[in-house]
Amino acid sequence: MTESGGHIHLILPDPVERAACFRALAAGGARVVRSFASADAWIEAEGDDLSGILLFRWRQPGRTDGAALLDRVAGRPGIAAFVAAERLSIAESRAILRGGAQDLLPAPLDPRFVRGTIDAVLADWRAAQEARARQREAEARLAALTPRERDILDGIAAGLGNKTIARRLALSPRTVEVHRANIMRRAGAGNVAELLRLQFTAEHARAAPVDRVRFGA
Repeated sequence: MTESGGHIHLILPDPVERAACFRALAAGGARVVRSFASADAWIEAEGDDLSGILLFRWRQPGRTDGAALLDRVAGRPGIAAFVAAERLSIAESRAILRGGAQDLLPAPLDPRFVRGTIDAVLADWRAAQEARARQREAEARLAALTPRERDILDGIAAGLGNKTIARRLALSPRTVEVHRANIMRRAGAGNVAELLRLQFTAEHARAAPVDRVRFGA
């Protein structure tokens, strides 16, 4: 975990449960754990620009209930959300399922179970964030390419030579050579292999999925 993101966020209204889970998660690890008494307090303190592990009670005091909170973080690839609940209606279970929670934990929460559950997902979560960072970097390095340069890059990726690319795009081989040099310079690639790795990463790198509900035992 770093100071700039990837913290563990606890939104647990009960102070005893909140303190116990905080101690269990913060013990013996280089991680930042933040705790809040309500979803409203979390939103006010954290805003929307964040990533990390989010554990919250489905029943929340204040204006923002569990459904609204899950909806707020739904679709954010940087957040893995865990929901804790004692009794749920069928409609609530469906809302959690469709909302993309990582897991549904039984309440009242056992701090040791919480620690084990979150520890188990942290490695995958970090790997997913690293994959997304690599993808964003690759996309940024290729963003400066013109449409014509992207066409030529596609040809290079297909293993085509300059003359073949030139015929397909109705260009002269010399023009393709100039574009090819510009592509390498704009992308900051030292060789063709690096350039192709950038394109592959930008198009195909996908983080490990973290949005399936796994109902805790």
